Amino acid sequence: MIETNRIELKRELTRELDLEREVVAFLNYREGGIIYIGIDDSGKPVGVKDIDGDMLKIKDRIRTGISPSPMGLFDVMVERIDNVPVIKIFIASGSEKPYYKTRYGLSERGCFIRVGTAAEPMTTAQIEELYAQKIHNSLKNVVSPRQDLTFAQLKIYYMEKGFQLNDNFIRSLDLQTDDGKYNYIAYLLADENGNSMKLAKYAGTDRYDLISNNEYGYCCLITATQKVLDKLDVENKISSKITPKRRIDTPQWDKIAVREAVINAVVHNDYYYGAPSKVELFSDRMEITSIGRIPLGLTKEDFFSGVSLPRNRELMRVFRDVEMVEALGSGMNRIMRTYGRDNFEFGDNYIRMIVPYNWIPEDEIVDENGQKNVLENNIQLTERQKNIINRLSKTGEINVLENVLENVMENSVSLANYFDVSERTIRRDLQFLQKHGYIRHIGPDKGGKWQVINKNNSK
Repeated sequence: MIETNRIELKRELTRELDLEREVVAFLNYREGGIIYIGIDDSGKPVGVKDIDGDMLKIKDRIRTGISPSPMGLFDVMVERIDNVPVIKIFIASGSEKPYYKTRYGLSERGCFIRVGTAAEPMTTAQIEELYAQKIHNSLKNVVSPRQDLTFAQLKIYYMEKGFQLNDNFIRSLDLQTDDGKYNYIAYLLADENGNSMKLAKYAGTDRYDLISNNEYGYCCLITATQKVLDKLDVENKISSKITPKRRIDTPQWDKIAVREAVINAVVHNDYYYGAPSKVELFSDRMEITSIGRIPLGLTKEDFFSGVSLPRNRELMRVFRDVEMVEALGSGMNRIMRTYGRDNFEFGDNYIRMIVPYNWIPEDEIVDENGQKNVLENNIQLTERQKNIINRLSKTGEINVLENVLENVMENSVSLANYFDVSERTIRRDLQFLQKHGYIRHIGPDKGGKWQVINKNNSK
């Protein structure tokens, strides 16, 4: 007997033997497999000293050391090879992939798959792909952690839109599993639940100085979403430019685009992880984060084009019924009218939209008589932003005709290297300084350089 893609040979069962790893690899493998205990590497049966004791240990280790539960997917039996008794562990391919060692969870230390004759660690991408396939249909088959749910708030939203929910609305909205229990979508839409959305506000450009941390939730997800949107309307401050002819008001962010981004983050959030979407306000930007990767089957090009493949179809249907969303995919189209692809960040387990604030440069603000007027809230620069200006103007000389410093003129990559931060971070600082009239961009969008406009503004 030799090892193959479906057969693993082990001489004996010991504490050092990572049996769970081998079982997990076969559970995640499309064909399953067999593990023999009592056969050496050459394929010679050497037997097992304590057959009954080892069989009990094997069953216990598989039951307690692997998640999701592998019960019904393995069998442990005695087989005689060349008249020598050995233990045969049969493992079927599981239907709830990815399986993992409970101790290490969904990680490269916990997830394995059979590759040739070895159990190899799964990459993050492989884990995510299997996980996405697992929940691709929807959360309708995940049982709610509570079954004493009520839906008074949901009924009100439907009534306001002219719908009458009859006694069958639970089933018609797919809020039950096949066996009649409330599912996780029902849990999210119930009057009371354990889900909440976070809206945090920071004093600066990082997460160091927290001003407030509000939670909106533990209620119907539609209500929680609306509360977040109402709070953002309050936070959306207006800057005014007063000219001799008219007053120009500029909000910090585009209300329509941000509304769509928040709702997208809520509807497409991967609630299987148990983490809700969140909104964070910084001094120069807003970040809207949704848990989960782009749904399986969609590319980034599809994502930006508005191609819709809802992660939570039932949730999307309800939000559309109560007119929180319109046609599928329309939200991204509205977002892209104002913000671009560079405003999105794709992580291994999240999608984040970064919304830079809009500001009118102070030197453009004048009163009715054409005199310079100063904003009520003076712009406060961070130390790094001040250092960026100093860096750009370090060797400059004033051009009297244009009042522009002829200086080092560096690009975002070189500045990021100089300040030892990411290019994304330095680009946010540069955009902030540009909007406030401290610097200007020269050259093409990609590869251009930055130049100081007024050196005195850095004080």
